Amino acid sequence: MTIFFAGDIVGSPGRKALREYLPGIVSKYNVDFVIANGENAAGGFGITRSIADQIFAAGVHLITSGNHIWDKKDVLGFIDSEPRLLRPANYPYGVPGLGFGVFVTPTGGKLGVLNLAGRVFMPAIDCPFQYVMKNMDRMLRETKVLVIDFHAEATSEKIAFARMVDGRATAVIGTHTHVQTADERLLPGGTAYISDAGMTGPVESVIGTEPDIIIDKFLTQLPRRFEVAKGPRRLDGVVLNLDEKTGRALEIQRVSLSK
Repeated sequence: MTIFFAGDIVGSPGRKALREYLPGIVSKYNVDFVIANGENAAGGFGITRSIADQIFAAGVHLITSGNHIWDKKDVLGFIDSEPRLLRPANYPYGVPGLGFGVFVTPTGGKLGVLNLAGRVFMPAIDCPFQYVMKNMDRMLRETKVLVIDFHAEATSEKIAFARMVDGRATAVIGTHTHVQTADERLLPGGTAYISDAGMTGPVESVIGTEPDIIIDKFLTQLPRRFEVAKGPRRLDGVVLNLDEKTGRALEIQRVSLSK
């Protein structure tokens, strides 16, 4: 099985980049299933029903998210009825939506996807380490392939988590920082890992936002309204080759395309 995971989609430039580059990636790598983090897809903050539909129409099979999932209140009206949109599973009990699902690819393969959020420099929610320790056995009874979107700021937290689940999870893909890291590898137990898949959005930006706005904020420490940058677009992500029978990763490869 081959999976493509697209880094965080930021605003309309990210959605355009997805439409431009995803078909070529799917064709080149014979991709069976596409996952994309979409928590910044609506103007840089959150996601709406219509934007989720645009992302699915572009060829994405599953959208994961993170701490910005609730930024557009529209999401509360459809997240419970849309299993293809995940929110971090370690939000407290009773929060709308699902954090884990088992999905069937168009070619008949089966995989589980778990969405978690970190806690270092992030909003305070339940512990992702404890969550996966308590729930991983149940998930692996449903499918041998388990891909985890670990949405977190600190690389140390991401690496520690991946080391803990090495040999059990198929892949741990870091998201949230919007900066693609160069540490993709197969861990000793066979789990594919990268600290951050990167960003699908505007190239000339500060993690997706107009640079002048961010520079002024650092200079003055005054609140500013963030705006998604314009101009050239890029798509970052990783291609995962997996063994469906064992649930182990065979290869992880970075992808970054821009004009």
